[in-house]
Amino acid sequence: MSNADKKILVTGADGFIGSHLTEALVREGYAVCAFVMYNSFGHWGWLEQSPPEIKNAVEILAGDIRDRAFVRRAVSGAHYLFHLASLIAIPYSYLAEESFVDTNIKGTLNLLQAARETGVEKFFHTSTSEIYGTARQTPMDENHPATGQSPYAATKIAADAMAEAFRRSYNLPLTILRPFNTYGPRQSARAVIPTIITQIVTGAEEIRLGSLTPRRDFTFVEDMVQAFTTAAEKDNLNGEVINIGSGEDIAVGELAEKIAGLMQKPVKIIEDPERVRPENSEVQRLVCDRSRAERLLGWRPETSLDDGLKKTIAWFSDERNLAGYKTNRYNI
Repeated sequence: MSNADKKILVTGADGFIGSHLTEALVREGYAVCAFVMYNSFGHWGWLEQSPPEIKNAVEILAGDIRDRAFVRRAVSGAHYLFHLASLIAIPYSYLAEESFVDTNIKGTLNLLQAARETGVEKFFHTSTSEIYGTARQTPMDENHPATGQSPYAATKIAADAMAEAFRRSYNLPLTILRPFNTYGPRQSARAVIPTIITQIVTGAEEIRLGSLTPRRDFTFVEDMVQAFTTAAEKDNLNGEVINIGSGEDIAVGELAEKIAGLMQKPVKIIEDPERVRPENSEVQRLVCDRSRAERLLGWRPETSLDDGLKKTIAWFSDERNLAGYKTNRYNI
C-alpha cells in the first residue's frame, strides 16, 4: 500500500507541532485528515499559514475531542492516528483543572475507544517529558518514574496510562511518543522561547520570566516532526514508549542570555513572581536519554540550538507573524 492509500488523522492539527506535522505528512504523500478545534470563525489555527498546496490537499474536520460521537465519526476510515490535541499551558492548569481532565484524559479516552472500534492500524499517542517531574537521574530514560508536579502533568500521566491500558486490554496497536521541550515557529507565547524573543523584538529592555534556574532539553520543531513521520514508517513500534529530545539541557536564565546575544540586544533579565510556579510544582531539570529513539527510529536531532534559535528569531521578527501575538501581556 502506497502512502497515498493510507489515511492519517492528526488531532491538534491546528496547533504548533500538529500543524508542522500535518504539512510534513502531506509532503510525504499521505492522505491527511486534520482534526482542528471547532470555532465559529471557521479558523484552522496555524494551518491557515500553510501553503495553498497543503491546505488544498488536507481534509479538515472541525470538532472537539471531548465529543465521543464526533470523534467516532472522525476516526472512521483512518489507518493511522497521531493524537496531539491537548491542553498544555501549565499555569492555566492551576486555574482550570477540570478542563484539563476533560480534554487530556476524557478526550484521549474517546479517541482510544474510537480507534479500537474502527480498527486503526497504528495509534501514536503524544506524551510529554513533564510527566517525569524533576529528574531523579540524568539523562532520563523511558523508565524514569512519573510524578505529577502540576495538574497538567497529572492529566498527561493519566492519558498515557489509559493509552497503555487499551494496548494491553484490547490489543490496540499503540506507540507513545514522548517529546521533551519543542520550540520553533508558531509556538505559543506562553512557552519560554517565544516569551523571550517577543519581548526583545518589541523593544523591551527588561525581560520578565518565571524561575531562571530550571533546566530544559530543547528540540527544534522540524527535528521533532521528523521523529514523528519516521515513526509512521516503522512496523515494529507497537507497545514502545519513545523519548524524543536532544540529550542536552540549558538553564532558562542562560537561554535568555543566549537569545539576547543572538539578537544583539542588551537586556536585563528579571524573575517575575507572577510567572514563577508554586515551589513544589516547578520541574527543576529535564534532560532526555534519546538512545531508544536512535535505536528504533534511527533518529537524532540535526538542528543545533543556536541554529534553531536563529530560525525561530527570524520567524518571530517578521511583523506578519508577530501580529498574531499579544506581546504586551503575560499569557498563561
